[in-house]
Amino acid sequence: MSKKYSYEFKMRVVEDYFEGKLGYRALANKYQISDKSLAKQWVNNYKNYGKNSLKPRKGKTKYPLDFKLNVLHYKQETGASYRETAKKFGLNNPSLIANWRRAYLEGGANQLNNPIGRPSNMHKKPKLSKKSQKMNLSEKEELEHLRQEVNYLKIENLYLKKLKELGLRDHRDPNKPNSL
Repeated sequence: MSKKYSYEFKMRVVEDYFEGKLGYRALANKYQISDKSLAKQWVNNYKNYGKNSLKPRKGKTKYPLDFKLNVLHYKQETGASYRETAKKFGLNNPSLIANWRRAYLEGGANQLNNPIGRPSNMHKKPKLSKKSQKMNLSEKEELEHLRQEVNYLKIENLYLKKLKELGLRDHRDPNKPNSL
């Protein structure tokens, strides 16, 4: 289970690092961070992208197609690295650009519009209004009547199948002579 750290906590770790007294491992021990690479990541994000990179994101950011194409065009034309390109466009995840590039090479600009990853399996059911959830008395009576009728027809169907199985004719068919 991953622990979420507050913006203030991350800033304390980064500030401690820039005071120059502690390395990543010592910071991890001092602040009881499970892995020194987390402290290193926070420091690098702060160096490359500023304070805002340490703030928790509000969810998955969706970038428009033209933005993705501009990023890819810039990287191609300038020969900049993924990290440099990400910094230029304010992205704190350089691998995002690599994913966009791969998608573009596989399927062109249309592929960039398709979400990457597993589709959501949470299908929202439309909510019914309280009025439509409650059945009035006549609807309940009609439902009960229909259920009784279905049960009667099921029993009748089973009876007729049994008659047919025994080789007897359906006594209700007016075209056939009544043998019962």
